[in-house]
Amino acid sequence: MERAAAAAGPAVEGGGVSRRAVRAGGAAAAGTGSRQASTETLDSPTGSHVEWCKQLIAATISSQISGSVPSEGVSRDYREIQDGHNGYHSEAEPDQALRDGNKLAQMEEAPLFPGESIKVIAKDVMYICPFMGAVSGTLTVTDFRMYIKSVERDPPFVVDVPLGVINRVEKIGVQSHGDNSCGIEIVCKDMRNLRLAYKQEEQNRLEIFENLVTRAFPVSNGLPLFAFSYKEKFAVNGWKVYDPMAEYKRQGLPNESWKISKINSSYELCDTYPAVLVVPTSVKDDDLSKVAAFRAKGRVPVLSWIHPESQATITRCSQPSVGPNDKRCKEDEKYLQTIMDANAQSHKLIIFDARQNSVADTNKAKGGGYESESAYPNAELVFLEIHNIHVMRESLRKLKEIVYPTIDETRWLSNVDSTHWLEYIRMLLAGAVRIADKIESGKTSVVVHCSDGWDRTAQLTALAMLMLDSYYRTIKGFEVLIEKEWISFGHRFAMRVGHGDDDHADADRSPIFLQFIDCVWQMTKQFPAAFEFNELFLITILDHLYSCLFGTFLCNCEKERLKEEVSTKTISLWSYINSQVDEFTNPFYVNYENHVLYPVASLNHLELWVNYYVRWNPRMRPQVPIHQNLKELLAIRTELQKKVEDLQREAATRSISSSSDRGSSPSHSATPVHTSV
Repeated sequence: MERAAAAAGPAVEGGGVSRRAVRAGGAAAAGTGSRQASTETLDSPTGSHVEWCKQLIAATISSQISGSVPSEGVSRDYREIQDGHNGYHSEAEPDQALRDGNKLAQMEEAPLFPGESIKVIAKDVMYICPFMGAVSGTLTVTDFRMYIKSVERDPPFVVDVPLGVINRVEKIGVQSHGDNSCGIEIVCKDMRNLRLAYKQEEQNRLEIFENLVTRAFPVSNGLPLFAFSYKEKFAVNGWKVYDPMAEYKRQGLPNESWKISKINSSYELCDTYPAVLVVPTSVKDDDLSKVAAFRAKGRVPVLSWIHPESQATITRCSQPSVGPNDKRCKEDEKYLQTIMDANAQSHKLIIFDARQNSVADTNKAKGGGYESESAYPNAELVFLEIHNIHVMRESLRKLKEIVYPTIDETRWLSNVDSTHWLEYIRMLLAGAVRIADKIESGKTSVVVHCSDGWDRTAQLTALAMLMLDSYYRTIKGFEVLIEKEWISFGHRFAMRVGHGDDDHADADRSPIFLQFIDCVWQMTKQFPAAFEFNELFLITILDHLYSCLFGTFLCNCEKERLKEEVSTKTISLWSYINSQVDEFTNPFYVNYENHVLYPVASLNHLELWVNYYVRWNPRMRPQVPIHQNLKELLAIRTELQKKVEDLQREAATRSISSSSDRGSSPSHSATPVHTSV
């Protein structure tokens, strides 16, 4: 990891959920922190960690009395830059103090979105920052965010956290000078933990903890997610970004081999698939129903992408229900043969099973399984050996331990390696490269599946399509790719993320979509001019994966979203992004149309995405904001492009003028200027 020296960042931890800047988190650059070891995990704080929390909170409460700054748990570097002014101490007369207090309260009020309402306000709450020590300010809990602001620092210190990112809230009681005081440990889904401390009487009066828990987990408390209350108006309707009929038409479908089927229009064939499917032309609905009965969750092989020249296709599905007795389905065998026959360039079909071979064998013993080459004679089965959702969840937990709140400089590389996070990113990219290469170079159709076809399958098909099709590397195209391969095809966002659900130990949670976005970021690092979008675009998507501000990532499938009326009762994330597209545009973008990208899937060419995973450490921020530089470059590019177009028009005008002046003399056409900036 690059260890760039950085100045202390601004005192803003929440990352800009302001009135217009909806982003739930800001980016930061790589750097180094204190060598203090972190014992925090994604699970409940236990043992020495709880004891440390209690001591720190007790010391913090004591500082309200003594005016001192607690030293435990605060990075040595940050103690050097603290201003030492952490509590409210007014020497003024009572009336003046009251007036000043009202002004202070107004200055520390939370900004609100349209539809957002305040649920509790508590003064003199201590936020225990692992980098800057204890900060006293006003805590506001709304139905969307937890907001802490202290105007005693310059610039004002702000913590602005969408409640959707909260994974768990723990109350920690401590004794301080004989007074009962309360501490709260907040574990977040976006690689940070937060700690608060306040007096017991405030808890009794305002029920701070109860309000926070109720609003952070609305689904578990019978309340709607905030996305259904958000009333912001945007110039663009993001729900119109993806039209399946238009996207399939862009791919040249239907054609003589493939048809658009409405057999799932009522979600009766497969309740986790979209209403519009592309299947082989010759397949009858009765046979398709039999194939659905043989495939897990009814997820039949359907087309995701077709090569514009070779007609080789990427189709996706779930595992076959072979079972321990090697059950067969002649309709399924014929169906895969038909998929192969639709591509005249090849007489073979490659089946990429994302799972480990040993896990697939275990699934077979439980009634699932994989395609045997004896039952599917023209098919070749390839296992990609990618681990399951539980392994990925544990890998992210380990990664959080080593990046927040402190980094052990001396063991950084070995610690990153021990999480296996980059190894799993490498395996996903390597699998997607193999799929893309079979389509592009081998001109061979492929079928991709895992167990249920909504986790690793979505990762692999979406990444392969990103490599093969330059359209998906544009801002709109990438939005379409997510809508199509992830949202419409039933990646279980609500289950994997746990929107509004307080069951933080749910075994179904896993960072599958985060891994996909990480893979995309790795590709943008290797091909910096091939993508129209910038890093902020990817971070914004991840922040709103958790925030529950928009309806884009809510629910588990298209059928659920239709039932909940998500597209009419919530706002799309793409409405926000496409209303200010320059914010998310890469100034170095060149449209490599028809170019296939093959990223190097080697650990030597991969790096930890520190601007996302380590961004909460202010020491990591660059001295010059990268995003601001990119915006300035984009403005310069636009200005230069305009000058080029003006010169082209001027050259064309002169050419016409000189031709008319020559009259009957032989004409000499001017060569058009093709310049890209």
